[in-house]
Amino acid sequence: MSLLVVAAAGCMEQDRPRVAATDSTQGRAQLRVPSDSLIADDQLGRSIRRGRAILAATKDSLPNHVGNQLSCTSCHLADGTRPGAAPWVGVYSRFPQYRSRNAKINVIQDRINDCIQRSLNGKALDFGGRDMADIIAYMAFLSRDVAPPGEVMGQGFIKMEPLAPDSSAGRLVYAAQCARCHGAQGQGLANPDPNGVPRHYPPVWGPNSYSIGAGMARLRTAASFVRANMPFDRPGTLTDQQAVDVAAYVIGQTRPDFGPKALDWPRGDPPPDVAYPTNAASKKAHQSP
Repeated sequence: MSLLVVAAAGCMEQDRPRVAATDSTQGRAQLRVPSDSLIADDQLGRSIRRGRAILAATKDSLPNHVGNQLSCTSCHLADGTRPGAAPWVGVYSRFPQYRSRNAKINVIQDRINDCIQRSLNGKALDFGGRDMADIIAYMAFLSRDVAPPGEVMGQGFIKMEPLAPDSSAGRLVYAAQCARCHGAQGQGLANPDPNGVPRHYPPVWGPNSYSIGAGMARLRTAASFVRANMPFDRPGTLTDQQAVDVAAYVIGQTRPDFGPKALDWPRGDPPPDVAYPTNAASKKAHQSP
């Protein structure tokens, strides 16, 4: 099966960052991206390379498991190696882990399927199948120099102070900074980047975008991603307020539902920016004096 090379979330594919500075205040290790020269020409090496290709061209690779026009690298930029864009470096070493969203100990397969079902509006992979094994092989390769608990500089998304959003102002930011890549209606576009390389800029709302149950449908997550990584040709140039405003505008648009969303955070402890009610939180509120 041929695999297409696609751009990540409308962001320019520049040289991958090899080292990020040590975050001594949090005791995190440096983010180091292993060289491709370390991928052997053997069965494991082929699995690593196939896993990377699946994550970069997920819909083409897994057409029966992806329900929109996004790929895994739409959020995990530069093949999951960019600081501040939820890099996969170290992620293999952070599992198993407890996750409050389902109040269970999750293995890495759970986390991968969670993204496929929510962010890709798709269907879970077989835990023991080749596709899952290859994806994990690539993530393990990126984490080869990171010991448990897998904490590295630049993991996840940047931290931002909570700001009150103004979606009306965000609409203007979107028109000026985002529509040229993601379309006036958030539908995504296929345009060359400034270097003339064809890119697919994914939809940010509508039926082909991520579901309401995705992490990117939360205000703080979306704002942090935008602040560090967008617009694609001038990342990091928006202010904190602009990032929050445009994130509020984007996540306020229509997108696919996620059926089991009411079952999230079964202990009644959802984050404050979750955009939908949950059964446990509603029950907890009714029980309060």
